[in-house]
This record gives sequence, structure tokens and C-alpha cells, in this order.
Amino acid sequence: MKPQTVKKTIIKVIPAVLLVALSAFLLKGDVWTFWTWYLLAAVLGCVGMAVTGRLFRSFEDKGWMFSKVVSITITGFLTWFLVSVKILKFTTAACVGIALVYGIICILAYEKQRRNGYECLPIDRLDLVYIEEILFFAAFLLWTYLAGFHPAAHGTEKFMDYGFMEAMMRSKTLPATDLWYSQGKINYYYGGQYFAVFLTKLSGTQVELTYNLMRTFVAGFAFVLPFSLVRQMTTDLQGRKVTGWKKQLPTLAGFLAGLAVSIAGNMHYVVYAQILPLIQKLKGEEVSGYWFPDATRYIGFNPDVPDKTIHEFPCYSFVLGDLHAHVVNIMFVLLLLGLLYAWTKKVRNTTPSVEKLGRRKFWMKQLLMPQILAAAMLLGMFHWTNYWDFVIYYVVTGGTVLFMNIICLKGDIRRILAVTIAQAIEIFAIATVIILPFTLQFTTMVQGVRLAQNHSLPHQLLILWGLPTILTLVFVISLIIEKLKKLEHKSLYRLMKAVRTPDLFAVIMGLCAIGLVVIPELVYVRDIYENGNARANTMFKLTYQAYIMFGMTMAYVIFRLLFINCKKILKAVGVIGLVLLLWTCGYFGRSVDSWFGQVLDPSQYKGLNATAFLETDFVEDAGAIRWLKENIQDSPVVLEANGDSYSNYERVSAMTGLSTVMGWYVHEWLWRNDVADLNEKSAEIESIYTSTDTQRVQELIKKYDISYIFVGSCEREKYGENLNNAGLESLGEIVYQDPNYETYIVKIEK
Repeated sequence: MKPQTVKKTIIKVIPAVLLVALSAFLLKGDVWTFWTWYLLAAVLGCVGMAVTGRLFRSFEDKGWMFSKVVSITITGFLTWFLVSVKILKFTTAACVGIALVYGIICILAYEKQRRNGYECLPIDRLDLVYIEEILFFAAFLLWTYLAGFHPAAHGTEKFMDYGFMEAMMRSKTLPATDLWYSQGKINYYYGGQYFAVFLTKLSGTQVELTYNLMRTFVAGFAFVLPFSLVRQMTTDLQGRKVTGWKKQLPTLAGFLAGLAVSIAGNMHYVVYAQILPLIQKLKGEEVSGYWFPDATRYIGFNPDVPDKTIHEFPCYSFVLGDLHAHVVNIMFVLLLLGLLYAWTKKVRNTTPSVEKLGRRKFWMKQLLMPQILAAAMLLGMFHWTNYWDFVIYYVVTGGTVLFMNIICLKGDIRRILAVTIAQAIEIFAIATVIILPFTLQFTTMVQGVRLAQNHSLPHQLLILWGLPTILTLVFVISLIIEKLKKLEHKSLYRLMKAVRTPDLFAVIMGLCAIGLVVIPELVYVRDIYENGNARANTMFKLTYQAYIMFGMTMAYVIFRLLFINCKKILKAVGVIGLVLLLWTCGYFGRSVDSWFGQVLDPSQYKGLNATAFLETDFVEDAGAIRWLKENIQDSPVVLEANGDSYSNYERVSAMTGLSTVMGWYVHEWLWRNDVADLNEKSAEIESIYTSTDTQRVQELIKKYDISYIFVGSCEREKYGENLNNAGLESLGEIVYQDPNYETYIVKIEK
């Protein structure tokens, strides 16, 4: 090897070495779990290239970063499916076994493809692979380090998210018993938490750490997958003939996309945290404070009206730390968008003809496209990971299919409709069938759709969605004008045929995102929050995905306006859009400072343990909770006092995964929609703790198959002087008694 080559290699390796060393310094003892997950994803991704390399064959990196998610999806979903149909038990051995079988099949498939002359690995673009790995490691490390400053699975809905994980860690069947409703199974979209548990079991790590690690893992993908997709789109638009500094533009556009999706806030931050305070300061007025959740609670809150809504986005989710379904599903929806773009590139230049292929081959070709089949399976999985995303991305997929059929079938209306309808039915059928083990046991909480009675104020919509909407519309209108000028015979087919693939895909994402913003102004899905918060859940779930698609669309559009279009006015729009988008990234700094504290001081790092807060926040109960977790096997029912959602009640079930008779009231109301049953359970729990009628108490214990009764701080707070300690102690053996506090656990004699 030439000295110059050695020198270049050493220079390239330096960032990787520095990042590894930095991770060891920042994460301290947690670094071993961090490295384990990173290496697990790397191995799974490398092995999965036998699949991904074919699906993303038109990408320069052959879908290298997407391959990690592809492998996690296949192995995790297959394990879940086999457990759900009772072929396997949900154990570490089952998770590892499925992964090994998948790995062997992929290796055999890779060898077969290599012998046939097709290379699935991006051997000729290792420089790009290296950049992507550096970016993923850096983003994963950044969020993991930050999580260590606020690791507690306590507050907001963290009890639910962490409790789901603990419940599944204990359970050998799926769905697991509902930790807050011991007589039923989890009746919610638990797929996100399941994948966290699957990776925990597969890697042999501890759930106390991986609760936080899963959300930072997703945050890493939320940066690097948009980078990969938008970089490829801009590369395709730019072409291969560029030289000099322009060759780096796709990388910069990809980096901007990563920022837009995972780091940026919205214009609410710019207006209310930057511009208005500056004006107030110049006027000598008192400067208004800014709390980072304000950007997600604006419509209905400022001004205060009875139309409270939610409009969250990934950066807020990653900072807050809830491991919700919509958060984990980010990496899967990005995979779907990547698949759709890969498919558009593959079919763009094909012109299927019944006359040339024959009717049978024509339809086989239309219905057996690998990317579309893969998209259908992902959409099916969304029923279980986050049902809203199934509805949203079924439409996005349908729009992409329709647009490409218009182009590929040369505007033949009858054939376009026939093929599109057939593919739509195929996708829906596959998506429905593969998820039956979930849907057959799931009771929907949707109560219908209703016309919106309330509407957002125009200036609120402008502040929240004006920037991406204006950039999208400017791009679409300028693109239409540009193409129509060059067309001698104008038609929808000729117009779409003239639009290049990356432009077309950006149009699809941008228009779909606009549609998702508009829908809550027209209709909403009814649920238990209808009184005062009718549009909240609808707006939340739809605009969350709009934000993701807008993020990638903005990065691509800004690149196109600045470097492809020649008109000065459009370049000016691109400059303004770039400045404002980068300005919204200041939200990240403000929210990190507000939520995590002194992150520039590594000595303040607390670690990733999500349960460490017990020792300070639940001093009286911590020892008893840890005793249950360490000594109780399987999932016996442990009774604790029930309470309202978002409260400290249910700290025992949440931290141990052991089910209790009834938990957070509003959550179970949402999941079960049976208020009478919940009220009955609440009254009977109180009877067990307070009644002096021993026979009645024993009947209730038998009814709910209670094995242990927990008496701690929340029980004493709720029942006060009515708490029948003597009666409870007489029901069995006291297996735990805190030496410093009044907390104890009774094991019921049966």
C-alpha cells in the first residue's frame, strides 16, 4: 500500500476512533450496552444486505442504513407472529434462534446472488457507507448521552411505556397480560414497545437501560435514514456529470434532511421564543418565558379555547423520552418511504404491455413487485405498531402507485384504474392477513368520524405549517410551469412523464403532508377525549407524519431551488427557507437545556437506568418494588391502589410488569371503553384495602386471583385511616417488611 493511501486511510479512521473514545468517556458504564446495540444493528444490517441490496439496488449504498431496519423488522415481526400463533414461546432463545435462521438464509441468498453476478454489498461505495455509519453512531451517541441526564421512566406516560416492556419481558405469550387490567390482555398498539423488548432479549441486555436506549436508537435512525433517502434523491436529480464542490451537495442536502426530521422544531419556536421576545425587549416590556412543550400545545391553548389540540414532532418526542407507538414507528415509516422511492426508480422506465407480455405475465408483473409486497407487509405491521400510520401510509403508498401507473401505462385511463385498484386491493389484503394474530384479539377504540366543529385560527396554521407548505407549493407550482412550457401537447400523462423521479417523489411527500394538515380542519376521529379535546388525537397522529414528510421535502426543495433552478426569485425563496429551517433547529438547544439541564458537564450524567428514580421519588416503596422484581417469577397478580392517569399510582405494576386489578383510569377507559366495569373494580379494590368483612375480602381476592397485596405510600395516601392493616396482614404471610418505613407485602394464602 502506498504511503499516501495509508495516510488517507488513517485520516479517515480518526473520526471513528474519536467517536468510540468519546462514547466511552461520556456514557461511562452504560457504554457496553450502547456498543452492544450498535454492533447488533451493524451485524443484522450487514447480513440483511442480501435482502436490502435487491430492494434498494438503485441506491448508491444499496440501502445500507435501511438494511438495519429491514433486518430488525423481519426478525422481530417473525418472532412475534410465531409467538402469537403459539408456535414459539417468547423467550431469549426464540429471539436468538429466529435471528440465526434469518442470518443463515441471508448468507445463502447472498452467495447465490453473487454466483449469479449480482453484488448485494456496496463494495464500490464504502466511502458513503463509512459516512453513514459515522452519522448514525454520532446521532445515536448524542441522544443516548442526553437521555442519561433525565433517564427516569416517571412522568407523562412513561409508566405505561416502561410497564409494557416489563410485562413483555415476563411474559412467554403475546399479547401479554395488561399490567393495569389483570383480567385481560394488552389492548393497545404495543408493537413499538415489543420491538424494544425483542432487541433487549436478542442482545442480552437489561430492560432498565434499554427503555432509554430504544428511543435514542430510533432517534439515530430518524437522522440517518432521511439523510440516505434525500441524499439519493438529490444525487439522482443532479446526475453523475457534476464535478468539484457540487459533488458534495447531495451529502449536504441529506444532512439538512436529517436535521429537519430529527433535530428541528417548528416556526412556533422562532416566533414565540425568538422574534416576539426580541420585540418585547426593544420596547422595554417584560420578556415572555418560553417552555419547549408550547410548540406542541398551541392551537387551543394560545388563545385558550375549548378546542385543545396536540401537534408534536420527533425532536420533542426524543427530548421528552416517552417510548410511544408513534415514536418507535418512525424508523419503520422511513423504511417504507425509502422502499417506495426505490420502487419508483425501478419501474419509472418500464412500459409493461399486455400485447408484448401476454395478459397473465402482465398481471403477474404488476402484482409481484418486491418493493410493493414489502410495503404491504410493513403497512400490515402498522396495525400493531401504530394503526394511524397504516391509514396514513396506505394513502401515501396508493398515491405513489397511482402516479407511477399514470406514467408507466402511458395515460391509458382504463388500464391505469384497473392496475391501481388491483394493487390497492392486493396491498390491503396482504396487510390485513399478516396481522390477523393481532387484530383478532384487539378491540378498536375508534368510535367513528365526525365533521370538525372547531377550526384552527389562520395565523396558527401559518406559524406551525406555513414554512413547509409554502416551500412545497412554490416547488410544485414552479415545477408545473417549468414542464408545461416545454410541452407541445399538454396532458396529465405528458406532464408527469416530464417530471423526474426525485421531483415526483418530493411532490408526493409534500402534497400528502399538506393533506394531513388539512384533514383535522375538516373531520376528526371520535374517542373518549371528544369533550374539549375532540381534534387532539387526530391532529396529533396526522401532523406528526406530516412533519416527517415535510422535513425531507423541505431539504430536497431547498437544494433544488438553490442549485438547480436558475430564477433568482426562486433562489431567494430557497435562501429564506434554508435560514428559517436552520433557525428552527434552535428549538433543540432550548428544549435540551430546559429538560436535561447541564449537559455540557459530563459529571452530571446520571446514567440510563430508567428505574433509579425509585430511590429518591419513592423512598418508602423502592425496596419493596425491587424485592418483587427480583423474587417473583412469571406474572402473578399484585394488588396496589389504583389512581388517575399520569399520577404516581401504579408505580408497582409499571416498574415490575406484574399486573394489578386496575390501573390508570383514563387509559383503561380508552382501551376498554367500559366505565361501569372500571368503577366496579375501583370500588372493589377499595373494599379489599379497607373492609373489615373478611369473607367479602377473600371473595374479591379469589375473584381477581390476587397473589400479593402491596401496601405502601400511595395506599396510605388514598385510604388513610380507613386502611385495614390488621385485616390485610391476616390474609397471608408478610413476605417483605421495610425496616425503615411502613411498607409491606402480603402473600395471599391459597
